[in-house]
Amino acid sequence: MSVWQLQAGRAGLVVAPLTVGTIPATVHRLPDTTGPVVVIAHGFAGSRQLMEPFALTLARAGYIAVSFDFQGHGRNPAPMSGDVTRIDGTTRLLIDETLAVAEAALALPGADGRLALLGHSMASDIVVRAAVEDARVGATVAVSMFSQAVTATDPPNLLVINGEWEGALRAEARRVLALTEADASEGQTLGDPALGTGRRAVAAPSVEHVGVLYSQTSLREARDWLNAAFGRDAAPPVQPRGGWIALLLVGAVALGWPLARALPLGGPGAPRLPVRTFLLLALVPVVAVPLILWPLPTRFLPVLVADYLALHFALYGAIWLAGLWWLGALGRVTGLWVALAVAGFGIGVFGMALNEYVANFIPHAGRVWVIAAMALGAVPCMMGDALLAEGGRAPVWRVLVLRTGFLVSLALAVALDFERLFFLLIILPVVLLFFLLFGMIGGWAGRQTGHPAATGIGLGLVLAWSLGVTFPMFVAP
Repeated sequence: MSVWQLQAGRAGLVVAPLTVGTIPATVHRLPDTTGPVVVIAHGFAGSRQLMEPFALTLARAGYIAVSFDFQGHGRNPAPMSGDVTRIDGTTRLLIDETLAVAEAALALPGADGRLALLGHSMASDIVVRAAVEDARVGATVAVSMFSQAVTATDPPNLLVINGEWEGALRAEARRVLALTEADASEGQTLGDPALGTGRRAVAAPSVEHVGVLYSQTSLREARDWLNAAFGRDAAPPVQPRGGWIALLLVGAVALGWPLARALPLGGPGAPRLPVRTFLLLALVPVVAVPLILWPLPTRFLPVLVADYLALHFALYGAIWLAGLWWLGALGRVTGLWVALAVAGFGIGVFGMALNEYVANFIPHAGRVWVIAAMALGAVPCMMGDALLAEGGRAPVWRVLVLRTGFLVSLALAVALDFERLFFLLIILPVVLLFFLLFGMIGGWAGRQTGHPAATGIGLGLVLAWSLGVTFPMFVAP
């Protein structure tokens, strides 16, 4: 049902690839349409799939919507580079990419020479700066915006959209409005978009930093703002996608249940450790791993903090597996077909659904060895986790101790070296989501087959793949 509804959202549109140098992009438009171009940019660790709700909404309103993957993100093979602390560093390179895509988009058939920019989170600053720099930009939509480049008059026709639950960013939006009118408030339109002097800030109800991308309020506001700026009035119904995407992910996870039940029975499972022994083995690495890795150099992959995370996984897994071996509870790894089944489902079924409708899940060639390096750490870690969780047969409290402890250990690592490992905070929700979704699927497979170590290998491969395609590629200057 969700796939049918999501595909229906694309019906009647031409969706075509566009390549600008090394930059992969996608064009959404009505057939044979003529109208303004809207270049759409994603946020940090995102990809153009994440911005599809805006692309579809604007394309249906007669705009030529072009979304793309920034360097280091999605399917863009060029890594991020430059100094991330300087405006003339990484920011400058991303602005140049945005303007290069705009140049190519304006050359498309049907483009009438008018241009708008839309960006989310990290890209909100990029599109603001690009709009200030390029006089062709007639309107800017900044979603979850933070930018020091906004003035009382630049960029022209600025709409700021935040989620209701983005408190700090809503305060930033009010600060930006006050540059034009001291007592301005959310929902109030300042100036005249038709004259290029428009300013507006709105809060999409009941959503946060990601949910704001799927909010019908966000999509309507963006469409109506561009219509006001360009003197257009096409306003087809905004198609809801957030609920269908949630149902898609729930359905993909639920599909794991009958597939796991179809696996052959067998295997002895894993022995249950005494409570004190379990707690000692589960909790020692929570503190030990961050302290051991704290003074060590961990930069060996061209991916932000992925190298540290690979080592964190590896050391965590090594402590668990060594402890289980010393206790005589490690046993032999049997049923490797279970690992293939779990990895095949996670990557081939759940992952491809994610790639089609939510975010990039297909690596380009440059990411393959990053995934391999991540697997060297993730596989032993998830093997240890599966054995201590008895392949899904352990009491729930034991599973919670294992996985909460791992997240706490990552938080401790960030606290010990905040400047170097800050970006781990962005990855923590990915790891948490993995534990919630794939931990459940692994439990189904482990309980059915009785091969916990093999189940852990499969989960480790899925985790390595997920992180390997999510982390932005980065080459330091």
